[in-house]
Amino acid sequence: MRYRLLGRTGLRISELFLGAMTYREATPEVRRIFDLYSEAGGNVVDTASMYGDSELVVGELLQGRRDRYVLATKYTPTRDRTDLNAAGNHRKNLVLSLERSLRRLRTDYIDLYWVHVWDRHTPIEETMRALDDAVRAGKVLHIGFSDAPAWVVSQANTLADWRGWTPFAGLQVPYSLVHRDVERELLPMARALEISVAAWGALGHGVLSGRYEAPDAAASRVSPEGISARDRAVVRVVVEVAGELGATPAQVALAWVLRGGVHPIIGVSSAEQLKDNLEATRLALPEEAVRRLESAAEFELGFPGNFVGEVDLSPDIYGDDLHLLDGR
Repeated sequence: MRYRLLGRTGLRISELFLGAMTYREATPEVRRIFDLYSEAGGNVVDTASMYGDSELVVGELLQGRRDRYVLATKYTPTRDRTDLNAAGNHRKNLVLSLERSLRRLRTDYIDLYWVHVWDRHTPIEETMRALDDAVRAGKVLHIGFSDAPAWVVSQANTLADWRGWTPFAGLQVPYSLVHRDVERELLPMARALEISVAAWGALGHGVLSGRYEAPDAAASRVSPEGISARDRAVVRVVVEVAGELGATPAQVALAWVLRGGVHPIIGVSSAEQLKDNLEATRLALPEEAVRRLESAAEFELGFPGNFVGEVDLSPDIYGDDLHLLDGR
């Protein structure tokens, strides 16, 4: 396992994050998963306040070794469906959600506290100031934003820079060979602002593992009958490339995400699955294979990305000597 820095901070984070969303009990198998992940060098465990008893399980499993992990959790979703103020990104919900997560996780600080989803009803200034207060109180070390438009994250970090508040160091988005929308705005923004990116759904809800290609495949997170022709075309190429490289389809799909500097969040139900996923960190995809994978399904960058890309090469815009410029 190799490591990268979280955003513009000095915090070291492993290539693969361990997603704890589905864990409801600290079973022997879940304990094996945590131990294997740790032995492989993994150090980021990602959960959330809305994931049932996941925080309780993570808190139990990290006892005696908590400080060796980068512990990440999230807030926004409701703590009480009958109370409007029990949900959202406003200060009241942040404070109460954070205290609840600290108790459940059996810790006095969170390494990476995610805003779970953009709340358009709360001014971003309130959210950023409340998060900064949590950092200054020592209850949170770093902050991140999950599932938000690029312009909101940009506005938030600009405000933070101007006012001396803590900026977002991480961005969490859905990203895989079958869901590449974030390449239009969110990934370019993250690169420009030096924000680390974590990807949920890196296997397309299991579709890219190839598990649904068998004629008798049973439904799990998705129904085999509901997989589109477009997605099946991608899976076929993933399976072909995996066969050529002596790898599994899941390893190929994760390696593709990793090569872009993005951290896949791997949610596994068995130690064997985890062993398979960990091998993705050792898999180097040839450029020819990458081209085949990315051309397997139509993807349009769309405006303004495609338009600006064309303009960047136009002497009608920048003059006849544009080819002499060594730009960014």
